[in-house]
Order: sequence, then C-alpha cells, then structure tokens
Amino acid sequence: MEMIIGGAFQGKSAYARKEHPRITWTDGEAADETALLSARGVLGFEKYIRKELAAGHNVADLAEKLIAKNPEVVLVSEEVGYGVVPADAFVREYREAVGRICTKLAAHSTKVTRVVCGIGTVIKNA
Repeated sequence: MEMIIGGAFQGKSAYARKEHPRITWTDGEAADETALLSARGVLGFEKYIRKELAAGHNVADLAEKLIAKNPEVVLVSEEVGYGVVPADAFVREYREAVGRICTKLAAHSTKVTRVVCGIGTVIKNA
C-alpha cells in the first residue's frame, strides 16, 4: 500500500499520475465499496469517506477492509484536519474519520508521500 497526501490544490493527483503512469485511477467520490476494494489507485480517497458518512454508513472498519482486501492500492487523499475546527458536527465527524482511517493506513503503508506545491516529499519508506 502507498499513500500520497497533501492539502487542497497542492498537485497530489498530478504527482500520483506522474509517479504511477500505468495505473488506471478510480475516483473516490464515484466509487462504491466493490470498486474501492479492487482499485489499483484511488484519487480523492477522502471524498469516498465523506460520501459514505453522508449516506449514514459506518466507516470504522474501512482501513482494516482495505488492508485485508486491497493491500497494493495507491491512495491519494487530502489532509482535511488542519485549520479552524468547524462548527458543523458532520464536518467534524468527517475530518476525524479521515484522520483516523488515514493514520491506520499510513502505519500499514510501505510508502507515504506528502505533496506540497506539486513537490513530493517521502515521509515514510519502509
């Protein structure tokens, strides 16, 4: 498993496509669970989490499912936990879910890259 993370509009998707030109990318917002668990690469992984929470689905075991069923996936996710804590309860729940899931997945990943201004910095390479 590999993760590529970074803030909004920092060039994560372009970086991921450049680093992995042979991957057919899945859109996290449009994916269902079957597509997520079989994808080679997922752009906008945080959008998948948001969609599932908005639909009332429990995502507590999502990291474990991905680790067990799709351990070679490349996930591209926005870091959503920075800045002012939002007043909206759903947005707080979403930000916490993304943080918890990505923390578990990063611990399992062999490589984690943070992209800022289109420049990738490897922060884990095990």
